Amino acid sequence: TGAIGLYNVGQSCCLNSLLQVFLMNIHFTRILRRITVPPCARQKSRNVPYQMLLLLEEMQCGKQKAVSPVDLARCLSVHRVKLFVQHDAAQLFLTVWNLIKKQMKKPELVEELSDLYTICVQEHLACQKCSLETKRNSSMLTLPLPVLDSNSQRLKTLEDCLQYFFSPEELTHHNMCFCEQCGKRTPFLQSTKLVCLPQTLTIHLKRFCFEKSANVHKLSHYLPFPQDLDFNAVLTENQCQADDNEKAGWQYELFAVVAHSGSSSCGHYCAYIRSLTECKWYCFNDSEVCQVSWDDVKCTYGHSSLHW
Repeated sequence: TGAIGLYNVGQSCCLNSLLQVFLMNIHFTRILRRITVPPCARQKSRNVPYQMLLLLEEMQCGKQKAVSPVDLARCLSVHRVKLFVQHDAAQLFLTVWNLIKKQMKKPELVEELSDLYTICVQEHLACQKCSLETKRNSSMLTLPLPVLDSNSQRLKTLEDCLQYFFSPEELTHHNMCFCEQCGKRTPFLQSTKLVCLPQTLTIHLKRFCFEKSANVHKLSHYLPFPQDLDFNAVLTENQCQADDNEKAGWQYELFAVVAHSGSSSCGHYCAYIRSLTECKWYCFNDSEVCQVSWDDVKCTYGHSSLHW
């Protein structure tokens, strides 16, 4: 029946935007449709993936322009997700995703969900006084890219942000680490290398900084991103820890943008999403949904007086 909006049930624009991104991703909904239905009413009301499935079915079967996510919002509140507050989109995405993963009973679905979203990296620490080097594999749900460099200068493009994130960093002075081989604190070189990328890659632009007063300040400056992104063309060999077969899949098409307008203390979220079945862009602004062009999506590149 076309794209369906979600009513705002009390400062739920952030949740609504994230839900639209989840439910417009056909790779995610294929997993969601295979979940085990909880046996009793109480478990159904507390099960996040089941409530998401009910919401999806209501959106797909109804003829109204928007539906209410109130049952899912109540379900999330049971799991200590606060309602009627402004959330940070990246933090709420992590919280909801972890609840979905935790409550999926089938191991094969948990594995598919991880393959769909999880990023694998290898963290390196090398002592600059001796040959000691430690490596540690870890996983993350988003790539948290800074938009300022170490000198608080603006990075100009998404590719610049990626390059900066995977560039080695010298740990000196008060940031020095204890070296077991040297027996004292020494300068270290810290780096993160990319090992594996998921089918759906989530990038978090860290558009905030801390002022001297310890208040959080939002960074709204212009930062463009492409419709197509090839990691092989952005990162160097030294920034990757993967074989050629893995790197062959490191090419992406932009699927969605969750954008925030306003200040760090108040504002509004909406989502621009490209339908994977129609190949058309839509703007999801709570209950209002309209088709847009790529030029419209570019308004999320950022500026201080952003209007949808």
